[in-house]
Order: sequence, then structure tokens, then C-alpha cells
Amino acid sequence: MSRSKRILSSLQLRKSPFYPQLSGAPSFNHQVTRHFYLPPSLTTTYCSAPCCPFTTSSALSVSQTLFFSSTPENFVDIILSNDWSKQLENDLGKLDFTLTHEAVMYLLKKLDKEPRKAGDFLKWVVKQKGFQPSSSMYSLMLRIYANRDSMKDFWTTIKEMKENGFYIDEETYKSIHSIFRNLKMETDATALRHFYGRMIKDNAMGDLVKDVCGLITKQEWGVEVERQLGDMKLVVSDNFVLRVLKEIREVRYPLKAFSFFKWVARDLGFQHNTVTYNGILRVLCREESIEEFWGVVKEMKSLGFEIDLDTYIKISRHFQKIKMLKDAVELYELMMDGQFKPSLGECNILLRSIAQSHPSNLDLIFRVVEKFEAAGHSRSKIIYDVIHRCYTTLGRFEEAEKVTEAMRDSGFEPDNITYSQLIYGLCKVRRLEEASKVIDVMEECGCIPDIKTWTVLIQGHCFAGEVDKALFCFAKMMERNVDTDADLFDVLLNGFISQRRVFGAYQLLTELVSKFQMRPWQATYKLIIQKLLGERKLEEALDLLRRMKKHNYPPFPEPFHRYISKSGTVEDAVEFLKTLSFKDYPSVSAYQHVFRSFFAEGRHSEAKDLLYKCPHHIRQHPAICGLFGSSNSNSGKVKRFSQESSTSA
Repeated sequence: MSRSKRILSSLQLRKSPFYPQLSGAPSFNHQVTRHFYLPPSLTTTYCSAPCCPFTTSSALSVSQTLFFSSTPENFVDIILSNDWSKQLENDLGKLDFTLTHEAVMYLLKKLDKEPRKAGDFLKWVVKQKGFQPSSSMYSLMLRIYANRDSMKDFWTTIKEMKENGFYIDEETYKSIHSIFRNLKMETDATALRHFYGRMIKDNAMGDLVKDVCGLITKQEWGVEVERQLGDMKLVVSDNFVLRVLKEIREVRYPLKAFSFFKWVARDLGFQHNTVTYNGILRVLCREESIEEFWGVVKEMKSLGFEIDLDTYIKISRHFQKIKMLKDAVELYELMMDGQFKPSLGECNILLRSIAQSHPSNLDLIFRVVEKFEAAGHSRSKIIYDVIHRCYTTLGRFEEAEKVTEAMRDSGFEPDNITYSQLIYGLCKVRRLEEASKVIDVMEECGCIPDIKTWTVLIQGHCFAGEVDKALFCFAKMMERNVDTDADLFDVLLNGFISQRRVFGAYQLLTELVSKFQMRPWQATYKLIIQKLLGERKLEEALDLLRRMKKHNYPPFPEPFHRYISKSGTVEDAVEFLKTLSFKDYPSVSAYQHVFRSFFAEGRHSEAKDLLYKCPHHIRQHPAICGLFGSSNSNSGKVKRFSQESSTSA
């Protein structure tokens, strides 16, 4: 008997209307319906004889070889391709390239994987070019230095910031503290926390910033607010304005922040620069202030200022997070038309966000791709996959096939990602037989379906309500010796749950764990336990609780407390307590929870009976005696058991 038959047989699913097909075992090579999307040309579209590897010439033209034009990209290339030295500094000094705030931020972002060179570059522009770093620039440097190998430079930069009157803002602090914790750098995380705390306490400007922000946020902006601000006789600087803007951003009053931004210029004569303009953009990138956001962008352009790369990345990610994708695309187009263009990675992230939206917006996809290509870049495999995903998600399979042809013409062969997207699209429109056929096409091409591709196929069947067919696909996957994982296991079990086949999910879990040593997620165990108890199947739920223990998961007592207290017996409570513990007896607190749950349901006699069945050390424990004593004082129905327990013992 094949492995797939053994799996289905062991799950006792012979009565399933889909099971009889297994005896005839129709392979995925069976004839499909005449409506099948994949035409005979599919094999040549998604699979063909290996072609020559795709290559692109990276050779520079003669003029490029002899002379580097003064562009930010070439500036970065020179730094990355040479060790830092006096000669390199001399060569950089000869380039006709203006080192503005935006330019320095761009170069630092491009050097963020080379912390030492990023630091050398910043020191050079400060010392040799007289450049004055801003607080946002220092914050960026701290993030670049936040790794084990750069801690000396990290703390030196913090000291330098303090000496120059700058501070670590809350966003930067939280980001770096999280990095240290993830890297298990607990000593540095603790030192940073202490430093940040002292900095807030000792910083006089911080108190003034809080006073200003408190005044602005607690009242509607108007003449009275402006009068009170004027009475404060503020002396403003770039650093002060940025700190106020950041504080107001944290409490989400973007329009009030914008009013303050305009007020310091109008009433105090403060001249905004590229640093403060970038600061206000980070505040205004919200739905309620998007009109003001684009107004500031237009104003910056008229003044010759640009959005720095770090600001762009933060705003773009925020737009994507809150699904303001049209604005994210317009911002990308603006940056690609400027001097400091986002990287391919940022392009890919934006495209994926658009592709994952519902429904996918092909117009926005192609706007991004067109801008990317207009900058002289060619489409990558990721870009082809994003376009392909949009078409398959929308059910436009003919266009998806054309994308695959173009992908191959560019030297990229379809892989598991490409095929998984096709399978997902076909399953979404319930063309399940055709989706299954894709597995055969892949194998014919020599592209072996991986666990993620199988998961997409099985999940597609489950979403379509065809759980038995999903189980058949799972069995065929096992027959091909593909190792399953907890994600796929969870998908399949949730398919059973979605059809209210809770006991079937329990059978599937226990059989696969027992016979095939699979390990479900803790969350999977929890879900099925809750569903079993909802159908009054305590014995099966306790069995899963024992299996959780074997997999070293922590106990999951809460649903058992609710179930037993409402409809369980004393014997059920005893069996639960035995199952719960890793030792001979569970903890005193475990008993306390059960007793309290009985009391909460007014089942005092059951609590009394359970007490008599408890081991001696539990009956005598002060916490248990006190619990019954409090019950006596509250209800008068249960006697104080401290003396009775010792007598019965």
C-alpha cells in the first residue's frame, strides 16, 4: 500500500465521498476539463529546455571608466570600492558634488552596511567640509552603529550628540533598544535605558519642549495659543523645532504640529531649512493631513529642498502600513525624478505592498515599474513575480501567462514562487483541478514543488470547502516524501474546523502525531482543545493536553476551568489535575483555580467533594484552607476545612 493510502486509511476516512477515487488513484496527470486554463503551450510557457543563464553586462562605458560623473551613486561607489585613506579623501574632495543635508543622509543610508566607512565619511564632511550634523543625522548614525562590532563608535556618537546639545528621541531609543535586546546585548540595552532616562531628567530643553507641546495639544489652535506661546519668549533652533514636532507627532496632532511649524516662521522669524521641512513631513504623512503634506512637498521643491532618503523610507513605509498606496506611489515617483533615488529593495517593498492589497491595483504597479525602468534599470525576477501575482489574484490568467513568457525571455525561469501564485489564483476561482495540474507541470519542468507550494494548494482546497480533496493532496505530498511543517498542519486542521468537523480534526492530529511524529504549533493544540470542549468532548481534549506536555508546551488550563466548573464532575476535575502536572501533583495554584471556578458557579458541594479527594499536602495548605474559609464567610454554605482536613488526614 502506498504511503498516501496508508495515511488516508489510518484516518478512517474511507466513507468520505472523495475517498473511493484513491483506489483508482487518479494522478495529477489525469485528463482535465476542456475549460482548463493551462493550454498545450503551458509547458513551453512555464517550462522549456534550459536556456543560457541570464547575464547583464556590468562593464562601464569608456567614458564612465575614465571619469566618474558627480552623482550620489558614483560617490558611494568610490567609497565602497576603496579603503578609507587620505588619498580617498583627496579624491572625494575633487568631485563636483555638493554635500547638502539630503546628500549626506543619502550617502549614509547607502553606507549603512559599512558602519566604519559611514563613520569615516561623516567625520570627513564635518572636519573637512565644515558640515553641521542634524539630530536626524545623529539618529541615523546611532542606528548604523547599533551592532556588536561598532559599540565603541556608538557610545562615542552619543557623547558627541550630548556635547552638541542634541538628544536621542523616543523613536530612535525604542528602535535601538529593541535591536540590542534581539542581539542579546543586555548590558548595552540596560546602559542605553539608563542613559536615556538621565538624559530626559537632566535636559532643560526637554522640559521646555514638554511645556510647549502641552500648551499646543490641550487647546484648539488659535489666537490665545499663539499669545501664550509668545509670552514664553522662545529661542528656537532646528533642534528645538524638531523636538516639538516629534513630541506632537507621538500624540497624533499633525495639524497642530503644522500650525506650530508655520507660527515659528511667521511670528518668530525662524527660517526653516531642509532639516525642519523633512521633520514636518514625517508628522503630516497621515490621512487627516495629507493635503498639507503635499503642500509642504511643493513648497520644498520651490525652495530647492529635497526629501532625504531616511525620511522617504519612513514615510513610504508608513503610507504602506496604513494603506495609503496611491500617496506612496506618488512619493516614489517624486523621489525617482530627483537626485536621491530609492534603492531596488525599496521598489520591491512598495510593489509587494501594492500586490498584497485587496484588490491589487495594477495601475499603481505599472506606475512604479515605469519609473524604475525610466531610471535605466531592467526588470528583476521580483518585479515579474509581483506583476504575475496581481494578474493571478485578479483571475486574469492569460495576462499572467504573457508575464511568464516575458520573464523567461529576460532569462528568469519560473520557480516555486511563480507557480504558487498561479495555484493560488486558480484555487481562488475554484478551479481546483487545474490548480492540482500545475504540480505535474512543475515536476515535468524539473521544478520540484516545495512545502510552501503544497501549502498554497492545500489551503486553496480548504478555503473552497473541499477538505477531503485537500487531504488527498496532502497524502500525495507525503507520497512524494516532502517533509511537512506546522504551518501546513495548521492549515489542514483549520480546514476541518471550518466545516465543523472537530472530531475529524482531532483524529487527524492524533494520527499524524502518533504515526508520523509531526509536531503541531501550540496555537493549533489550543484551538482544537477549545473546539472539543465546546462539543463536550473532555476525554479527547485531555488527550491533547497530554500530547502538549510531551511536546514540552506549557499547560493550557483556562478552557478546562470554564468547562469543568459549568458542566464537569468531581472525577473530571481530578482527571484534569492529574493531566495538568509535569510532576506527581500539580501546584497549589492549579488547585486554587479549580476550586475558585467551582465557587464562581455556586457548586460548593462539588468543591467540598474535590477537597476530600486532594492529597494531604494540598488539603493542609494554608492557601487552600484560607480559600474555603473565605467561602464560608461569604456564603455560609461551606465550613472552614482547616480542622476537618487535619482530622480526615
